[in-house]
Formats: sequence, structure tokens, C-alpha cells
Amino acid sequence: MIKFGTGGWRAIIGDDFTRENIQILAAAMAAKIKAEGVQDTPVCIGYDRRFLSKETVYWVCEVLAAENIPVLFVNRSVPSPMVMYYVEKHDLAYGMMVTASHNPSLYNGIKVFTRGGRDADEVQTKDIERYIAQVNPAEIKRMDYAEAKASGIVKEFYPLNEYVDNIINCINMDAIREAGLKVVMDPMYGVGEPALGAILHTARCDVDVIHGNHDTLFGRKLPAPTAEGLKELAVTVVDNNCDVGIAMDGDADRLGVIDEKGRYLHPNEILCLLYYYLVKYKGWQGPAVRNLATSHRLDRIAESFGQVCYEVPVGFKHISAKITEADAVLGGESSGGLTVRGHIKGKDGVYAASLIVEMIAVIGKPLSEIGKDLDELYGPVSEMVELGFKFSQAKKDELYDLLFVQKQLPNLDDFNVDHVSYFDGCKVYFKNGGWIIARFSGTEPLIRVFCEMPSDEDAKTVSDRFVKFLGL
Repeated sequence: MIKFGTGGWRAIIGDDFTRENIQILAAAMAAKIKAEGVQDTPVCIGYDRRFLSKETVYWVCEVLAAENIPVLFVNRSVPSPMVMYYVEKHDLAYGMMVTASHNPSLYNGIKVFTRGGRDADEVQTKDIERYIAQVNPAEIKRMDYAEAKASGIVKEFYPLNEYVDNIINCINMDAIREAGLKVVMDPMYGVGEPALGAILHTARCDVDVIHGNHDTLFGRKLPAPTAEGLKELAVTVVDNNCDVGIAMDGDADRLGVIDEKGRYLHPNEILCLLYYYLVKYKGWQGPAVRNLATSHRLDRIAESFGQVCYEVPVGFKHISAKITEADAVLGGESSGGLTVRGHIKGKDGVYAASLIVEMIAVIGKPLSEIGKDLDELYGPVSEMVELGFKFSQAKKDELYDLLFVQKQLPNLDDFNVDHVSYFDGCKVYFKNGGWIIARFSGTEPLIRVFCEMPSDEDAKTVSDRFVKFLGL
């Protein structure tokens, strides 16, 4: 019942996300922590604004405290990257974050972070699932939360200043102060506003906020910074003559950007802009990293600086691991998550947003003009098609057999197929630099189809043909 995907364990509230399952997971974590001999090291636990998030931390604390495992409970809703930062900075063995990130409001979940502030990788999550299978719910010990707090085994704290100060020390605050920028923030009813707001106000930006109140239904929309989700932010930027609009998803680890003309910047564009800025203007040296569903334009930019761009599977743990291994400048994904060298080992929408504002201030041009400069150097971002389809278990079995057992594909010969990879999903590479991939989501019951081609017409034709072949 408790399975980890690319973004931790996520489930529908009241279905699988229940107090019983939450405490089964907590008991499994306690057993794992004791088996590894790190029970004297506190577990840092945070939560977002979703329904039952704070209560979930209480339920986890009841179990860990009964097992005499100390807990540092971040007692206000905070960004996931803040918890990751604290785990890394204070050399903790484990951290946990109660969130379902950008999933619909019906979902909640738990992310597990390991030493170094990393997302738990497949080895770790398989091990957690092994301990889960050994838990007898009737034997789970619990300590009343008030008693746990009074005893000192659970301590409440709020490390906002430490996290914010770390980002401020990495950003050119003087350049931002001198630029006098006007920024609109859209935390999408999530947790990003206090941290990013503190940074921007310290840099003397003129800051407006929309959707900053606490709404567990996220305005009845997905808390995901997509073009569809940021239409109101785009209107606000234009109406108020702002320099940029910045949005973050529900737990503030993903970023969305609107330029001064009200145009939505696809995450692929943001990755390219920031890599170019860090290398060209800040003098950083090193490769880039992207997942296999992200634009290959980043490869061309890296090549222009004598570097390479590494392709890794979906799941930010793969990106952060490759950044460390290759000493890469930046890594990211087309869904809006990115991080840079020297920061945390996971995606951070607050830090990424701060870099976007710094870039505008340092280059001294409107964001739209910076984008045009890159288009002239490397050509525009190729046309992308991004689709998602729900399925029954029977349909999933059928699709899996078709794609990964029989390895059948639609007829794409007229687009000159170069090769096919089953590295993570089924990805077809074309000789013109385009590609299409179909893969099962690791966080939702969906199959996703991404396609990048030189023209919108080709992207639509290839994706339509693929989707029809799959019977979706």
C-alpha cells in the first residue's frame, strides 16, 4: 500500500494516505534508523499547506518519540528545499517532508531525505519498503505528542533565517538593489512566499503577491507553475508594469516565470537562460545535466562553451547525483525543477527564482530581450508537446507489454529515426535532433508523452501518431 515513486510516497487522502499507513511508514523508518545505528541523530521533519500535513507530522512524531528517536519539527509550513538544506547543513542522517508537491489537492505524501540533503534514491526507498513489509500495525508504539514535546525528544523550531541567509550569501544582492526591480510573486497558495519574499524585500525589490493565502484546495487548481496555471500572474505582470512574475509550486521546489510582456517561459527556456548566465556572466565552468524528457537545446549551449550536457532518468535524485559526480554547473527538468552547483542536492524554486531576478539585474535587459539574445545565438527552443493520460491497471499492463516487452513502435520512418532507448521509458531519437518519449509517471497513475521537434507541425504529427498507436 505504501510505494515510493520519483517524488517520494504520494497517495489520495483517506484512501491510502491515512493515519495508519503514515504511522506504519514512521515505524519502518524507526526500525531502519536503529538498524543503521543513527538513532541519536535527530530527524528533521517539515510540512506544507496541504490538508492533514501538520497532523501528519504529529502522527510521525508519536511513533519516532516512542522509539526514542529525536525529532526536530519545523513548526510552520515551509518549502521542501528548506528541510533538505537543514539536513545537509547539519549533517543529519534523515529528514522528512510532508507534501505531495504539485499533485492535485486530493493527494498528500511524504518525501524522505538522506544524509547530504538528498532525495532518497531507489536503494534507500526499496530498503524502506522492505522495513514497511515487516511492520505489524498492532505492535506500533506511540507516545502522546504533548508528552514527547515536554520530554524534549521532539523539539519545535523554525530555520527560515538560516535558509534565507544562505541564499542571500550566494546572490548578487547589490546588483538587485541597484536595479530597483518590480516583482510579482505567485506562491500558488503554497509555502514559498515567506522565504522568497524575505530575499526580495532585503534586495529592495518592489514586491506584490497573489494567491498567498492558505487554501488547501489551491484555488481548485493544480499547484503547478504551468502556462495554464499562471494566466492570472501573466495578467498581473502586464497590468502592473512589472519586470518579472515568479511562481512556485505547492512546496516551492519548482519554478514558473512570466516575462515583462506577460509571456510564460517554459522550464526548458529557464534552464537554458540560467546555464548561459552562470557560465557567461558569473564565470562558472562545467557541464549541464538534464533528464531525458527535457529540451536538447541545453546540450547546444553547453557545447558552445566546450562542455557537455548529461542525460539522466526522470527523478531529481538522478540529476543531483550527476551534478556531484560531474561537478556540473546546473541541472534541471522540463517540469520546472532545477538546482545549481554548491547549493542543496535537490530542486529549489526559491533559489532558482532569486537567480532569475539576479540575472535580470546583472545583464540589465528586460527578460524578453535576454531570451531573444539566446534565440539569436542558439536558435529558439524547439516546439514541445507534453501530454498525460490516465489508465486502468489492465491498460497499463497492455501498454507495458507493447512498449517494453514487444518493443513495438508506430511507423516513424518518414522522420528518420536515429535510435531508440529504453533507458527510462521508451525514447525515440530522430536525426534532425528531435525526439519523443513515452513513460509511466513515478508520482501519479499516468503515462506521459513528451515530444520535441524543430517545428510545431512535426511535434504534433509525431505525438499524435504515437498516442494513436498506444490507443490513448
